[in-house]
Amino acid sequence: MPATRATTLKDVAAAAGVSIKTVSNVVNDHPHVRPEMRERVRAFIEQLDYRPNGMGRQLRQGRSGLIALAIPHVTSPYYGELTSALVDAARRRGLTLLVEQTDADPDREREAAEGFGVRMVDGLVFVPLNIPTGVLAERRDRTPAVLIGENGEGADADRVTIDSVAIGDLATTHLLERGRRRIAFLGDKDAERSPVLAQRVAGYRRALQRVGAEVDPRLLQPTPEWERGHGHDGTVELLAARPDVDAIFAANDLLAFGALHALRRLGRRVPEDVMVVGVDDVEESRFCAPTLTTVAIDRTSVAEQALALLAERLDGLDVPPRALTAEHRLVVRESTGG
Repeated sequence: MPATRATTLKDVAAAAGVSIKTVSNVVNDHPHVRPEMRERVRAFIEQLDYRPNGMGRQLRQGRSGLIALAIPHVTSPYYGELTSALVDAARRRGLTLLVEQTDADPDREREAAEGFGVRMVDGLVFVPLNIPTGVLAERRDRTPAVLIGENGEGADADRVTIDSVAIGDLATTHLLERGRRRIAFLGDKDAERSPVLAQRVAGYRRALQRVGAEVDPRLLQPTPEWERGHGHDGTVELLAARPDVDAIFAANDLLAFGALHALRRLGRRVPEDVMVVGVDDVEESRFCAPTLTTVAIDRTSVAEQALALLAERLDGLDVPPRALTAEHRLVVRESTGG
């Protein structure tokens, strides 16, 4: 049985009674097409099941249509949800994302900053955690890049930043407004602080200092990583040393989930005895028991901003590096009495 011939631009043009150029303008979303003509051509595109050969068009423009995404952990709920949003945002622009996991390893992040030695991608979306800012500032690879997160100030690349100082302040202020004063920060590290950690601690300190509350180094509870198990173990250790703690600001939701589990095992009621706030608003925060108060970072907005910045670079925009700030908001749930 002979293969069915794919519908072409010429087929659509003949059916719609317009020129091939008009169909091409509609397919490429050219602005100078009358609305009624655009609707007519699109109707025939759908009727004939025409599929534009996007790759061929991109190759004629000297592009592959491929974007590299370098992200710390694809299994992390936050980064998994961010990756999904980036894939959707790229697809709407006719781009395909190639995902690389760096494991937040500084050497792998260096490779990402230099484009992994791959030359077939048009651009890079990069979430750096532990690479020194100076390395990003000295980045030699000329592939257009957008950085996401707290790291990368001074780098020769566009950025979608996250204001973690404001996030830490917002979370801690919420606990203060609930009448708590012995507020611990869960997720400090003995190693040199990453920008995200340093900023969230700075916001925590700022909120406490503003109301004259205790800023006690013993309330900065270290954890090896920001994972559920470390949140559990860190909370057990924290309460053994400071049983008077009445609130916990966890550096992310995963630590907060671990804290909730530990508090339940230790017989501490949430929120009556100890209140808990996390950061990220991953899906699980709406279904854990009790549900988690958290600072939500708008991942859909982050993805849209990042791809919009990158698309402008791919279209030839030549301006100094730009920085946009992601939106965040407090979501009050049961863990603080919401």
